Amino acid sequence: MAIDPDEFQPRPQPREIILGEDLSRLSEHELGARIERLEAEIARCREAILARKATRAAASAVFKAR
Repeated sequence: MAIDPDEFQPRPQPREIILGEDLSRLSEHELGARIERLEAEIARCREAILARKATRAAASAVFKAR
């Protein structure tokens, strides 16, 4: 069996999401992938918010204890 040189080529990275861009030219598959990436980014932002709140709560507890 011959080796396909395309198997060793780097896979193209998903293109950058631009908010408000025209979606009419995207396929159903591309739109689904876009939603998955946006949902992952939303989850990441929510985790960052929780971390900030925990940091603020810890700092408040330290300064109120004095």
